Amino acid sequence: MALRIVIVGGVAGGMSAATRARRMNEAASIIVLEKGGYISFANCGLPYYLAGRIQTEDKLLVTTVDRVKERFNIDARVRNEVVAINRADRTMEVLDHRSSTKYLLGYDKLILATGASAIVPPIEHGRAPNVFLVRSMEDTQAIHNFLKLSKPKSMAIVGAGFIGLEMAEAMRDRGLDVCMIEKAPHVLPPLDQELCPRVQQELIAHGVQVITGTGLEALRANNGNVNEIVLADGRAIKVDFVVLSIGVKPNVQLAQSAGLCIGPTGGIAVDAYQRTSDPDIYAAGDVAELIHGVTGKPARVPLAGPANRQGRLAGEHAATGSSRPAGKVMGTAIVQVFDLSVGVTGLGERDARKAGFDIDTAYVMPNNHAGYYPGAEPMRLKLIFGRQSRRILGAQAVGGAGVDKRIDVIATVMHFGGTIDDLAEVDLAYAPQFGSAKDPVHFAAFVARNQQHAEAISPAEMNGQQLIDVRTPAEYAKGTIKSAVNIPLDELRGRVDEIDMLRETVVFCQVGQRGYVAQRILQQSGVISVKNLKGGYSLAKDAQLA
Repeated sequence: MALRIVIVGGVAGGMSAATRARRMNEAASIIVLEKGGYISFANCGLPYYLAGRIQTEDKLLVTTVDRVKERFNIDARVRNEVVAINRADRTMEVLDHRSSTKYLLGYDKLILATGASAIVPPIEHGRAPNVFLVRSMEDTQAIHNFLKLSKPKSMAIVGAGFIGLEMAEAMRDRGLDVCMIEKAPHVLPPLDQELCPRVQQELIAHGVQVITGTGLEALRANNGNVNEIVLADGRAIKVDFVVLSIGVKPNVQLAQSAGLCIGPTGGIAVDAYQRTSDPDIYAAGDVAELIHGVTGKPARVPLAGPANRQGRLAGEHAATGSSRPAGKVMGTAIVQVFDLSVGVTGLGERDARKAGFDIDTAYVMPNNHAGYYPGAEPMRLKLIFGRQSRRILGAQAVGGAGVDKRIDVIATVMHFGGTIDDLAEVDLAYAPQFGSAKDPVHFAAFVARNQQHAEAISPAEMNGQQLIDVRTPAEYAKGTIKSAVNIPLDELRGRVDEIDMLRETVVFCQVGQRGYVAQRILQQSGVISVKNLKGGYSLAKDAQLA
């Protein structure tokens, strides 16, 4: 009999598995069971549909039941929920919500792509009619209908992660008053703290009220609908509706009840071929663990790219019994916040230290392309790398155009285990409207290299050193770090005698480049200990240390 492959769940992981399995095995019987009403949709596009940038709902549908039947001969069944798996006889119990009937379905190979669900805190009115999630087509339809029928004027977003930020922009596009609440000390918690002020400033500049450092305490309702949110610090905010964007948790209940191994991160444990603890059952997408490309340890990275790749691998292995092993996942991601782009890959500084790496960091603030060509925009780029190994462990960038390109280049170098030296030597395309002869990623690598023989210090590490501000008097007059003495770089050689040669010294400019030149001058002029301030006055100011 033909091999029967059953896939539980559609969207990125499930449908990638199904179509890859078909391409690899034309004779197999392939069935997809999807609990919701859509087998494949662009969940990353949901906020942009609500903003009105994507005009019609059908643009979000990647494929449909009829299309996959016609092209791939796949039996896709929507509103069919698997409620139990019997591994002993390789059957499952399925509830067809359309007819409210149950049936048994056998499998030879089973792929679990049940995804993840949005976290809803256990508080009263947490599932009120005007409290929404943004995870599925049904969630999006509910918000769209509410906006159309109720015509709200104000709303709150609880959680300032990727989806929360996208929803803030979407609702401002529609003219609503938006209040964003984040329990962490800053918006976009995966980003290192000193890079976050620009993101928060961008939100505020576009009319978003931002509240950080306090979480949701309660929801107050009138006639069943939430009309006020209460924060942990006691503040109360009137709203017409609420979007919860606190995070997601993997849908592992089905796997747990079947006795499959759940990994240390809470996702289903899988091997390099996406097989679970039962070799006839695979798991892919947001429900499954993966091995992080930097730490080499299990992790959960609920992003569309890894889900697609995992699904493809699981489908091929289930259909043929062989495939390449799973590739590295760095957690590369990007989000647009109005006119700002924010990208990350690998580990941030906080997570790298927590993972036990001996690290250093480098900051640069170059333009996205040649400064003499019209339209150049600055970006702040942070590189995290091993102090001794020189291996790149992560990168973060905040700016306008070109952030995506730089993060992708660094992620590619990281994929091959690259070092700051590899990044410094990578050959990139250059024309003035696209970049610079020394691209921002080159600058970051050069700074990282420089710090190997010319020590740099972060703003948080300053502690009573002699501070020399080497910017111009005009720059100095606009603001400096407390107790800093102004000796402009171009005057430094002639004024070295004004510096206490035996005292630990920190030099700084606006972003770090002139500071490095000043450091090299002083190092060769007899100053015993001189360090350059990473990121210069600009970073110290954003880190609220200046």
